[in-house]
Amino acid sequence: MTTRTENEKPAQAAREAMLWIELLLRQFPELLGELAPSRHSPSAPPPDLGVPSAPTGRTRAEREEALRAEQLHGLTPSGPTTAPLRLHVSDAIRDISDGVVELDEAVHDRLRLPRPRRAQVAERLLRVAALLGPAAGDPLLTAHIRDEARRMARRCTRALGAAEPVVRVRGRCPWCGSVSLRAFPARRSVLCVNPACRCTGRDCDCRTDPAHRHAWSEGAWARLAAESGGDLTELTGSTVDSAEREVRR
Repeated sequence: MTTRTENEKPAQAAREAMLWIELLLRQFPELLGELAPSRHSPSAPPPDLGVPSAPTGRTRAEREEALRAEQLHGLTPSGPTTAPLRLHVSDAIRDISDGVVELDEAVHDRLRLPRPRRAQVAERLLRVAALLGPAAGDPLLTAHIRDEARRMARRCTRALGAAEPVVRVRGRCPWCGSVSLRAFPARRSVLCVNPACRCTGRDCDCRTDPAHRHAWSEGAWARLAAESGGDLTELTGSTVDSAEREVRR
């Protein structure tokens, strides 16, 4: 018989997975909009309705040429176009689209369901979300859905240029003594954001690069809590990449 504690972990993972999926469903259309060129410049004169206009938009050949140039070099080919191609956005779209397909198929395979039919990203995500109930009995599958949904939502957020979430951490920096410790959950790291802070570690770039900040990775959090006067439990909680925190932003 399973205990309540054992049941809580998959349930929590499933709840977080749903939140990440909802975030991705909201942001992915925005990402597609970032790639879509503007059809008409606000400063352009209105069209003359009495004169036949030239066909608008790219031909299929032009679109294929643009895609090849973008994939190879991140360049926009010469010729009529309305906006430069944005390689980092299209890369994110391809990565997320492929990831959603793979996740959809993996969930169906793990649950011994028929291979899912072809569908757009939003429909596949909704399909995965609908299977979170049956998947709850498989902790590994539930965790995999959550982790993949989080990865893709984070990729989408970065491509949209949204600011990285930051959480203030109690205690004083062991190097500069200021209350400037901040947790960056997406990186699983704690940084001192004081521009004047410099540590004594020979391998740390904060000594030579003014833009670099000293960071503590997960293995150093216990020592950081002890040296900063902070609390390890609070520090660990602050560095969790929480979907709830992201949705509240």
